[in-house]
Amino acid sequence: MLVTLMRTILIYIVVVCGLRLMGKRQLGELQPSELVVTILVSDIATLPIQDPGFSLVGGAVPILTLVCFEVLLSAATLKSRRLRRLVSGTPRIVIRDGMIDQQEMKNLRYSVDDLMELLRGGGFFDLQEVGYAIVETTGKLNVCPKAACRPVTPQDMKLNVSSDTGEFPILVVSDGRIIEKGLEFCGVTQEWVREQARVHGFLLEQLFLMTCTQDKKIYAVPKDGFKAESGHGKGGEAI
Repeated sequence: MLVTLMRTILIYIVVVCGLRLMGKRQLGELQPSELVVTILVSDIATLPIQDPGFSLVGGAVPILTLVCFEVLLSAATLKSRRLRRLVSGTPRIVIRDGMIDQQEMKNLRYSVDDLMELLRGGGFFDLQEVGYAIVETTGKLNVCPKAACRPVTPQDMKLNVSSDTGEFPILVVSDGRIIEKGLEFCGVTQEWVREQARVHGFLLEQLFLMTCTQDKKIYAVPKDGFKAESGHGKGGEAI
């Protein structure tokens, strides 16, 4: 039992390291080659775990080989557009100027039900609202609505709006601990954050989270059971 436990942990570490080398992608965003490698790695990883007689090295080597091959292939596709098109394919337009390209749908083996399901998933229930629809190489459908169906923006209404560059909130405190990268982004120090917490009746350790913008606007949420000296209860408080 102990041997099986250790083998499982080692294979788990190898698989996690391999997937980290491949980069960060959601399962639905994997390119075909990445999906194949993921499936093969999952199958190979089960062999040393299920069969105690199977060599642990015999399981780790194929996994690392596949991962290294995928990393090299990804590097090659970055330099060669032709290879990238061969491995990953190209985006396909299935709706152009509001008209469905039936031949393209046949090439992709898309049924009308598939198309409507993907459109509904993107928030479009009426085909007449769609100007362009593009199937990406990952299989995701991106939709550009017709001009008359797009949400109104301040630019459409000729309104002057101030820049919101400094209004993006970043986490600077998480569960009572300071996040250094957040401080660097906002241009503040640990002492400044502690002082802001004290001004509003909290110790740093009493905060569940605190966000800060580059304009130095703070939003703090205390941990359960703590109240600010000013009498505020649970929940968030804009500072």
